[in-house]
Amino acid sequence: MELKVLIIDDDEGMRLVLKKIIEKTEGFELVGEAESGETGLGLVETLSPNIVFLDIEMPGMGGIECAKRITDIAPKTFIIFATAHENYMPEAFEVYASDYLIKPFKIDRILTTLQHIKEIFINKESVVVHTSQITKDSLSKLIIKSKEGISFIDCKDIIFIERENRYTLIHTLTENVTTSEGLSEIEERLDKALFFRSHKSYIINLSMIYKIYPYGRWTYTVKFKGTEKDALLTHDRYEQLEKLFDV
Repeated sequence: MELKVLIIDDDEGMRLVLKKIIEKTEGFELVGEAESGETGLGLVETLSPNIVFLDIEMPGMGGIECAKRITDIAPKTFIIFATAHENYMPEAFEVYASDYLIKPFKIDRILTTLQHIKEIFINKESVVVHTSQITKDSLSKLIIKSKEGISFIDCKDIIFIERENRYTLIHTLTENVTTSEGLSEIEERLDKALFFRSHKSYIINLSMIYKIYPYGRWTYTVKFKGTEKDALLTHDRYEQLEKLFDV
């Protein structure tokens, strides 16, 4: 499996350097380049890259804003900032950056970062979560309005909920329901003993968790019973879960 890479940088010379490194590195495919954040976002939507190399100071949309939008439309994308400016590092990791490379960067550092991401896809060492302290399943129903009508969903059947572009997808044991309601609106109506906001784009049913494994330096993947789909969990939320389950 080759991981798809996109470069967003207004510096043509830097794009060329990264391009040569990626093309010579086994397991990675350069699928596109962009010289602005706006163009790059369009390529993220059409090319679905696994990894994005992103500059910070660019004309028009800056790299931090671009990264925020990428995490909204494709939250599982690995974002690697490649910039000449150190002072943006705190903001960069707020948007779950996988790494922060300072120009001029060393080739070995780039290769190390790429190899780390590749190992995550290949190995995915699991961390099993114990759910023995979960309270009894809630018997309440979640009422959702959508274009198709009104859905009455058994909360105990909800696996997880995710925000994708402008819609919210509710994954259950029997069906998937799409609504324009925001995650925060839905979260307010859910049993907090059973549901957990794992990421700005995800709410998970704690009783449905099968296992959790690292997905990046600051992020984890959550696997569930009853589906092949998964959700994301941030590092700070992972620490909350450890305390909740006394792991």
